[in-house]
Amino acid sequence: MKKIFNAFICCLLLLGSVSCGAGSNRPSAAQPVTLTIWHTYVEQMGVKFADLVEEFNTTVGAAEGIIVDIGSVSNASELNERLLDAADDVPGAPKPPDIALLYPKIALQLADKGLLVDLGSYFKAGELSEFVAPFLTEGYLGGDKLFLLPVAKSTEVLYINSTFFEPFAEATGVTIEQLSSVEGMLAAAELYYEWTDDQTPNIPQDGRAFYYPDNPYNFAEIGFAQMGEDFFADDALDLSSESFKRIWDSYYPLAVRGSIAIFNNYGNYIAMTGGVVCVTSTSAGTMFYPDTVTYADNTKQSVVFDILQYPIFDGGENVAMQRGGGFCVLKSEEKKEYAATVFLKWLTDAEQNLRFTTEAGYLPVKESAFATILDNPNIAENPQIRKMLKTAAEMQGEYSFYIPSISNAYNELSASYSERIYSTARQDRSAYLELIAEGMDADEAYRQVSAGAFERFCAEFDK
Repeated sequence: MKKIFNAFICCLLLLGSVSCGAGSNRPSAAQPVTLTIWHTYVEQMGVKFADLVEEFNTTVGAAEGIIVDIGSVSNASELNERLLDAADDVPGAPKPPDIALLYPKIALQLADKGLLVDLGSYFKAGELSEFVAPFLTEGYLGGDKLFLLPVAKSTEVLYINSTFFEPFAEATGVTIEQLSSVEGMLAAAELYYEWTDDQTPNIPQDGRAFYYPDNPYNFAEIGFAQMGEDFFADDALDLSSESFKRIWDSYYPLAVRGSIAIFNNYGNYIAMTGGVVCVTSTSAGTMFYPDTVTYADNTKQSVVFDILQYPIFDGGENVAMQRGGGFCVLKSEEKKEYAATVFLKWLTDAEQNLRFTTEAGYLPVKESAFATILDNPNIAENPQIRKMLKTAAEMQGEYSFYIPSISNAYNELSASYSERIYSTARQDRSAYLELIAEGMDADEAYRQVSAGAFERFCAEFDK
């Protein structure tokens, strides 16, 4: 109750800073407005969001005459379809909400139709400067109007099975610090394959993979960004760049030789079976990393997963991916639009935002919230979330967060790239193992299967 009261008093003070063109046209306790909100939060995050909405309604909302009603909860694709149908007045479509949780691509479609409120007109510059800059920048959708307000975000981190890593490190001298660079991590991966292969000298080429990039397109795109270039530009992928050859050499040879896992699914799934030691993947998936692994014979082993900063290519800049949607406000009447911004300001205030994001494994959106995380290492109850938040908060001060494109070509090419490089690596690994089974030396087998592979991949991708 004390927290709720403090939040209530704090937010009443915050309301005084809201900027709106017509001060007399505002809701009040005597003349309240009801706002409908659509979102995609599910399970624990959905419950927490509903609790926050109820808290707002009984504190700031009650005082200001603003009632927020959760009108639709669904997955992103379903919500997007229903929202676009409502915006286009498709027969039978529901009435559009006042507030909706969207990803940038869909928000841009609605903005192009003139259906979204410029949220920047309801914020003072000082208020907007409190947000983590790239999180906020994404909400401008490439223009000069703020259509999407960030509420919960994610980045990518390196998950490491410390239970597997520690005996390997002790035996080989590999250090945890080595994993901070891509080259150091890949060198460890090759050594791990050899180390595990040597444990069964009578069975050749049965070493185990060390690393799995959850999304090979992200691995390539962030690698480019760390090298100061754009992988996706002018609706095409830059496969002719020297940076791409460097990306290729950091993935393909190790995948064919077995040091990098070829899996094509979420990294936590392969982590559950002990298939790899390290995974680069979204910070939002932290709760899905297990405390036990289950082997093929159904035996189990207790493990500990730690979380490190995203690795950097040698000589590159500290850059990592950012993901996540935000809330937009659909145009209606000024009173409702103003009321919606009151709610969103309250929701993104550091105290509420931290309570919301830290319980669900997401990142808050304001600089002060990250400072609070660093000052309070036990801010989350879940120990895995605590690890993630500490690492992400450190990254927030040391990294730039990359804003991916929202064009249709981007989505198509990123998916095609991942599919094709998986397929190429899987096919060539099978051929590599077949040659070894026939008695060929491993190095010669690799030379044969890899000959011309890079050129073929680039040529076929450009068709």
